[in-house]
Parts: sequence; C-alpha cells; structure tokens
Amino acid sequence: MQFLVETVLNSAMASASTALVVVGLALIFGVMRIENFAHGELYMVGAYATWLFGTSFGAGYWVGFAAAILVTAVLGAAIEILLLRRLRNNPMGALIVTIGVLLILQTGAAWFFGINSNLLVDAPVSGVLSLGGFNMPWHRIVVIAAAVLILTALTVILRTTKFGWALRAVAQDKDAANLQGISIGRISMSAMALSAALAGAAGSLMAPIVRISPFMGQPVIITAFIVIILGGIGSMEGAIVAAVIYSTFFTFVSVYFDTTIANVAGLCLMLAVLIVKPSGLMGKAQKV
Repeated sequence: MQFLVETVLNSAMASASTALVVVGLALIFGVMRIENFAHGELYMVGAYATWLFGTSFGAGYWVGFAAAILVTAVLGAAIEILLLRRLRNNPMGALIVTIGVLLILQTGAAWFFGINSNLLVDAPVSGVLSLGGFNMPWHRIVVIAAAVLILTALTVILRTTKFGWALRAVAQDKDAANLQGISIGRISMSAMALSAALAGAAGSLMAPIVRISPFMGQPVIITAFIVIILGGIGSMEGAIVAAVIYSTFFTFVSVYFDTTIANVAGLCLMLAVLIVKPSGLMGKAQKV
C-alpha cells in the first residue's frame, strides 16, 4: 500500500510538471499555429537559470525560480520578434527555425556549462514528509502545489482579463481579431513569452530533482508532443487532462515494468485514443 501511494504521488508530480510544459506548447500553437520544437530547450534554460542565479550566485532557490521565468519569457519574446514574426504565414519555415533554435540553445548550454556537467540545485524545502506510513520528499509536493497555482492563475488571466480575451480571440480567428483592433504582433509576442515562461517554470521546478544537462529537453519535448496530440492539438484543457492521464500511466508502467516498456506503452495509448477519437480527447474535428 505504501508503495502504491508513493507511486500515485510521484505520478501527480510528473503530471504537474508535464502540464506546465504542454499547456505552454498548446498556447503557442493555438495563437501562432507553430509547432515549437525548441520548447524543450526553454525547459532546459529554466533549469540552468535556476542553478546559475539561485545556486551559483548564492541567491537562493526562489530567486533562481523567478530568474528562470524572466529569462525564458524574454528569450521567448525575442524568438518571436527576431525570427518567427517574419514567418507568420510560413508554418514550415517557422518549424525549421524552431529546430535551429533548439540546436543553438543545446550547443550554447554545452559550451557554457559542459556536456557532462553535474550541476546540483538545492530544493527550497528539504526533508521528507512521513505520513500514514509513506514517505514523500517535500520538494515534490512543492512542484505539485506550484504547478496548480500557476495553471490556476493562467486560467483566471485567460478568462477574466482583456489580455486573455484578446489572446483567445486571436487563437480563434486572427482576421476577425485584427478587425477588432487587436494587435496580432503584440499578442503573438506575449503568447510566446508566456509559453516560454511556463516551460522555464517547469524546468526550474524540476531542477532539484532531475540531472541538469544540455540535452534534458529532448525527452521533455517528445513527451509534450505525445501529450498534446493525445489531448487535442491547441486545447489547453485537453493538454492538462492528457498530461495527468499520460504521466500517471507512464509512471505506473515504469515502476512495475521499466522505462522502455513505458515509452512504447505510452505511444500505444496515444494511438488507441486517436483510433477512437482522431482529434484527441478534447480536440475539435476539422471541417474539410
């Protein structure tokens, strides 16, 4: 029973981290119709920023967390302004550009920090919670709580503020939004910054748990694309639901079998859902 409860809590932590990454990816696709292959590297940048500002500079974890969000948000805005804005009507060109950004960020991280660097980030809350016969590191609970707070705040922003309404309007119909006086460029830049900040927050939250390396974004982006297809491309609600389903499924299969089997089983789960509902769990079927 203890092992089962700990596995459930670990799957909840994985769901929380994955949801942050996938919601950001769904957001940028919904607004800009771009598959951002560099999204995993923004997660990596968030982890490195946390180590650099929080641990290396000695400012503490939460300063590193804030720095990770700020750095990735600025980086995301710069990518949109300098690279993606010129390719607004060229989705294939934009996709290739994001692959280029992926390689640049990986190479930059390897050059600055080393390929085999072993960087450690201290958790803001140390120790283990022992309750009812099971043990859970406190930071894993912090990850779950922080992700819930961030996603709740994002939901409130999208549903109750003018910025949120404008962003949703652009996602639904760019031409109609433009006719209403909404700046497509400003909204696209803001969406990219927000999307990048979510990835940076996820990377920062996971920095005390996972090994920080220049290539840590690769498995993250693969998982993110599986989850976003599973939930329905462009649906943030579907992204959250799919993140919980996939992460729970993957964690249990990994624990009771192994990671390789879990990877294969996760792909089979995605294919099974697409056979029954080609648009994903909460995606809308496209009219031909």
